[in-house]
Amino acid sequence: MRPEILYPLFAPLRSLPGAGPRIGQLLERLVGTRVGDLLWHLPSGLIDRRYAPKIAGARAGVVATLTVRVGVHQPPSRSRQPYRVRCSDDSGDLVLVFFHARSEYLEKIMPVGAVRVVSGVVERYGPELQMTHPDHIVDESERNRLLTVEPVYPLTAGLTGKRLGQLIRASLDKTPVLDEWLDPAYFARQGWKPWREALEQAHAPKTEGDLLPSAPARSRLAFDELLANQLALALVRRHIHRVKGRAIRAQGRLGQKALDTLSFTLTESQRRAVAEITDDMAADARMLRLLQGDVGSGKTVVALMAMLNAVESGAQAALMAPTEILARQHFATIGPLAAAAGIPLVLLTGREKGKSREKILKSLASGEIPMIVGTHALFQEAVAFKDLAMAVIDEQHRFGVHQRLTLAAKGRAADVLVMTATPIPRTLLLTAYGDMDVSRLTEKPPGRRPVDTRVVPVDRLEDVVAAVGRGLTGGAKVYWVCPLVEESEVLDVAAAEDRYRHLRGVFGDRVGLVHGRLSGAEKDAAMAAFGEGSVDLLVATTVIEVGVDVPAATVMVIEHAERFGLAQLHQLRGRIGRGTADSTCLLVYAPPLTEAARTRLAIMRETEDGFRIAEEDLKLRGAGELLGVRQSGQPAFRVADLAHHGDLLAAARDDARLILERDPGLETARGKALRTLLYLFERDAAVQYLRSG
Repeated sequence: MRPEILYPLFAPLRSLPGAGPRIGQLLERLVGTRVGDLLWHLPSGLIDRRYAPKIAGARAGVVATLTVRVGVHQPPSRSRQPYRVRCSDDSGDLVLVFFHARSEYLEKIMPVGAVRVVSGVVERYGPELQMTHPDHIVDESERNRLLTVEPVYPLTAGLTGKRLGQLIRASLDKTPVLDEWLDPAYFARQGWKPWREALEQAHAPKTEGDLLPSAPARSRLAFDELLANQLALALVRRHIHRVKGRAIRAQGRLGQKALDTLSFTLTESQRRAVAEITDDMAADARMLRLLQGDVGSGKTVVALMAMLNAVESGAQAALMAPTEILARQHFATIGPLAAAAGIPLVLLTGREKGKSREKILKSLASGEIPMIVGTHALFQEAVAFKDLAMAVIDEQHRFGVHQRLTLAAKGRAADVLVMTATPIPRTLLLTAYGDMDVSRLTEKPPGRRPVDTRVVPVDRLEDVVAAVGRGLTGGAKVYWVCPLVEESEVLDVAAAEDRYRHLRGVFGDRVGLVHGRLSGAEKDAAMAAFGEGSVDLLVATTVIEVGVDVPAATVMVIEHAERFGLAQLHQLRGRIGRGTADSTCLLVYAPPLTEAARTRLAIMRETEDGFRIAEEDLKLRGAGELLGVRQSGQPAFRVADLAHHGDLLAAARDDARLILERDPGLETARGKALRTLLYLFERDAAVQYLRSG
């Protein structure tokens, strides 16, 4: 169904001349598999070759384009020496220097007495001016072709800038002129060029300013991408709200019974979220709502209210978590509250096997079990519900977009509540979760204490160990988080085991260890020993990042804190400060710090506000990394940069809403151009919703 005019851009990248098996493989690693993927690989720098002085006036350290007469060739007398070619003009002399050169090749392209134009960085070596490995050596007739600004592209090992530039040029030559999809008034107001011209302009920067996200050509291309994203999300959202749901109306009696057992009252934002969810459930359309709240803001209680609402209406509810530790934590938190409401709750993870598993599956299918907590195990085909009406999915970004609907599909038009403990910046909310309604928990439940965060250099590690000792003497429970090592779980574990041995040598049997390579039962045993048992100091990898709730833990040491991202540091710190005692977090770093690492640690000291931390993280890391594009299933932006294009995102969102109000089937001339835009950015699924009504 893709428009024929786009076929050239969706052709395999290897169909381009010069993109054979070896180069093709490198390109696919760098940009993607299609010709069009090269269009979005924009220059990151430029080389200005317009500076064309005489030799005597050439400035050292600058790229210059010089017209010279070739003099004597001086091949090396020893293997390690360079090959030199002496050249001159009427103002002075220049030596061209080549290492590991083939003399017959150099003699052929630079015969003695010929005039050549050379371009490269001029350097001063003693009294001589020289140019090492010129970027270009051409005949005098081609001089004007060189006197330009050359784009510099991000590369991968084995691929030269020259070859990549040729392939990008080839992809631009295959790019069609497309009908304008932008609103004429907005287009004129911005002073932008048509899409095809903007693309050419973005690949031919003339100044450093043309490389900025705010440059007109890049802004235009970014807006196109954001508009495709917002229009696709608006179509999905419209489709979801059109799909007939089921009205779930309950009196809230079960929820009230659970709340009566709590030692605190709900915060204002918790009450508001419960009301929004209850209203959604009572409507005829299906609910798809995101519940986002900072660490410890009380999302689980809100989710439980939604689940009990479904159960009170005679249906079933399920909560799915990404890890076994988190599923068991939810089970432990919700269990007593569900029991107070008189509702049985079961747990299903990969660990339940044999007869106990069979019994759970049978009771789910018969409706005997109204409420279940589980891991990915809930996705499995063998798991069937009698009447699933509410699916709660925790830590959505770890599952991927498609999976959030897979669990819901096990029920009849089941409502879906997605929870995340990672506060999401507003711009990311609009681009990644624009198909969902959002409830935000902004306060912490009463009694949560602020955490005193300090930054300590690694050469004071013995002081840190002594401080931990004092904490242990005073009855504290302590987390010691070990460093991330090159994204390798094996090395992470090795670092944790080394630290565990060291601390055990100091504090003896009071030290425990938990990491991702332990079995589920071993992790549980380690956590139980720390929560209620004899272990007071737990050495851990980031496996404790989410879902671990030990109110007695009041001290956390994060070793090599400079290696962690902001969101991760915030999540880890959220494991302490859950009780009534004061808590301290020590961020141990190894100097020298990069500017980004210094900023991250400073922000952690300044604030505990997860929403502010998320905004700062977006500025530091960019949207693609923040979304965890690969594991989240969210589309990465190729041109748009959410840290810089927030105003364009707001305009794209408003435009998408207006488009669907005025032309819901995208049937007008502009509507048809917008369909092409959706296909261009591979939002094909959204076009299906147009056809399916």
